[in-house]
Amino acid sequence: MKKIFNYFIESKNELLKVVWPDRKTTVNMTIAVAIISIIVAVFLGVVDYGLTKGLALILQ
Repeated sequence: MKKIFNYFIESKNELLKVVWPDRKTTVNMTIAVAIISIIVAVFLGVVDYGLTKGLALILQ
């Protein structure tokens, strides 16, 4: 039981050492992730469409 109690105390102490980003950094990183996700989704959609059309031509 003491090990579990120590674990939570040490976890709390470690979280107090974390340097959390400010609001502006968080917003900027969130926007960056959203934009990159959209770019990757569009790219994968185009590749999927191209491969589907290519396979359809081959199978005809």
